[in-house]
Formats: sequence, structure tokens, C-alpha cells
Amino acid sequence: MTVLDCTHLDAGHVRTSPCVRGLDFSVDEGEVVALLGPNGAGKTTLLLTLSGLIPRAGGTVRVGGNEMPSGNPRRAVRAGVVLVPDDRALFRRLTTRQNLRLAVHQRTRKSGEDPMEEVLQYFPALRPRLRVAAGQLSGGEQQMLAIARALLQKPKVLLIDELSMGLAPVVVESIMSVLREVAATGTAVVLVEQHVRLALEVADRALVLVHGTVALEDAAATLAADMGRVERAYLHGVGDHPTSA
Repeated sequence: MTVLDCTHLDAGHVRTSPCVRGLDFSVDEGEVVALLGPNGAGKTTLLLTLSGLIPRAGGTVRVGGNEMPSGNPRRAVRAGVVLVPDDRALFRRLTTRQNLRLAVHQRTRKSGEDPMEEVLQYFPALRPRLRVAAGQLSGGEQQMLAIARALLQKPKVLLIDELSMGLAPVVVESIMSVLREVAATGTAVVLVEQHVRLALEVADRALVLVHGTVALEDAAATLAADMGRVERAYLHGVGDHPTSA
């Protein structure tokens, strides 16, 4: 079932032209989609637009079949679209526990449920760090905290911008495996990632954005087996778009 659907989406502006132009893009429940492309391709602009942090320049965005207003981050979160930005947006002076608690009150707590315990099962490394200020955590722990905080908001669509930035490969692989677990619960994941091979290992499907348009789209496993297609899309902005991926 499709949970996120964009039609003819225009987003962002460089002078008079949108950064992302006429994008048709959808994600199903439980699907992990890798959004790839060179710097300046419009990947971050797309995530900021989907999360309501910047207004759309055109087109429609639907979540669960309902059209979303443009440029309204609170409505986006209430609809289930939650962004983990590339700077992680943590409250650095607050403890790990306090950062998580700030997200807990934004969702309905069921009787007897401990929402923090749910996310700590994904990231047990955070347990001994609950009293530590977020600014004193390692880069990997900060990324875990940022994702854990997002998960506390019970997203239907989890957007993650540059997950691996500044992190050791072993940490990235651990977090990537968690994303597969999250997707298995039905949450859709859209991942912007510069490390193409790592992204293709975790994703079900991948899109390559070049100059704000989709240059290539296919199943992640298919692209991982033929990296030449990805390289050509990056370099020349050309590719193909299979009707099924």
C-alpha cells in the first residue's frame, strides 16, 4: 500500500528555477527507498519539502491518500512524516533521556506502554548514556539518538538525510540494520546517502536524482549488481526507468 505519493512536485528555487522539477515519487509501507545523486541534485531540498520545512513550489504530496498542506511541518509530523536532518537537530545541553522525553509527549501513550523502552530496544548502546548530555555523545550515538527520537513520534514515513556523515562504517552498518527492522514494522523509510553501496545494501529501491530530476530508478539489488548504470547516471544524468522495480 502506498503511504507517500508525490505528483509533479516542484521544490526549492535557484534564482527562478525549482531545484526539484516535476517529480513523481511514491513509497510503500515497509519499503526502504535510497535517494542518491551528486551534491546539489536536490535530495535535501526534497526531504525538507516533504517534511514541510520549506513550501512546495508546485505539485501535490499525499500521505495515506490525504493531501498535505505546503510548508507546514507540524501538520507533516501529525500526518506521520518525520525528518532526521543531516545536523541531527539534537538539544546538545540536554541529556539523552531528556531529548527522548521531548518526543514522547508528542504522541499518545497507551496504558502501560513505555515508548522509550521501545526505541532503546533498537539502540541498546544508548541505555548507559541516558544521563549524558547529547553534545557529549559520539557521532554514532548522536545519530542513534536522532533516529530514536524520530521513532518515538511513530512515523509512517521516516526521512533520513545523510545518515553516514562522519561515522565509522561499522556504526553505519549497525544503524542500517535497524532501519530494516523499522521497515519490517510497516514504516516507510526514505534515505539520502552519499555512500552508494551501503545505501543499496539496505534499500529495496533506489532513485538517482541529477539536476532535480530522476535520472535512474530501479530495484536496489539490480543497481548494486550493475554499478556502471549508477555511475553513468551520476556523470551524465542519463539512465532508464523500469516500469517495475
